[in-house]
Amino acid sequence: MHELLTKLLSLLFLGLAAGAYSQTQDSYEYQSEFVWGINKNTAGGLIGGFMFKKSRKLSDRMLETFGLEIMNVKHPQELRFNSYATGNFFILGKSNYLYTFRLQYGRDFILFKKAPQQGVEIKAVFAAGPSLGLVAPYYVEYSVDNNGFLTLRKQYDLSIPIERIWGTGRLFEGLGQSDVIFGGNLKAALNFEMGDIKSSVTGFEAGFLLDAYTQSIEFIPTAKKYSVFPTLYLTVFYGTRK
Repeated sequence: MHELLTKLLSLLFLGLAAGAYSQTQDSYEYQSEFVWGINKNTAGGLIGGFMFKKSRKLSDRMLETFGLEIMNVKHPQELRFNSYATGNFFILGKSNYLYTFRLQYGRDFILFKKAPQQGVEIKAVFAAGPSLGLVAPYYVEYSVDNNGFLTLRKQYDLSIPIERIWGTGRLFEGLGQSDVIFGGNLKAALNFEMGDIKSSVTGFEAGFLLDAYTQSIEFIPTAKKYSVFPTLYLTVFYGTRK
């Protein structure tokens, strides 16, 4: 987490320095944009999830935004473990996934405008909205005999001997058995657009997001349950502008 914070701060300082230069150049105008991106955050895995955002200008310095984020939220104590039998990995003790769908409405405030084909456009980003969480069972494949000729898949529980676990279940297995929970989210961030083509958008967004639900979620039966998830995140995005 410390390494991610250091990288985020470095990127923010570099973007601000570039933005200070770009404001001295002739800027160009646009009325709307659509972007999508890949997210990395402190409560997710290698890829935290995906974001989609539609924006339209309300004034010269302010945009109205509508966003959707689809994320896989993890417990801070999750530990990858390799199967003794196959070498495949699984999460030791994990019983549930949390997939979250965040709807967001907000405002982007343009701090520095981008000059044509150079510089950086920097925005302050604020958004909030409802969250819908799917608590899905975490399946593992395990051997029911010592020889490993017969395997079954079911939601992981501590009654399954660790030496008999072969790996995780199939992708999205158990999703149809999910429980639905409701909550809300809010975020604050800085957005850096660095593309050199007027009609396209390329850049990154770094900031803080808080996700909270109406009930605590059991990821690992033997670990603490959480209902609030504060995270730092970095999203690399692409899109179009007109």
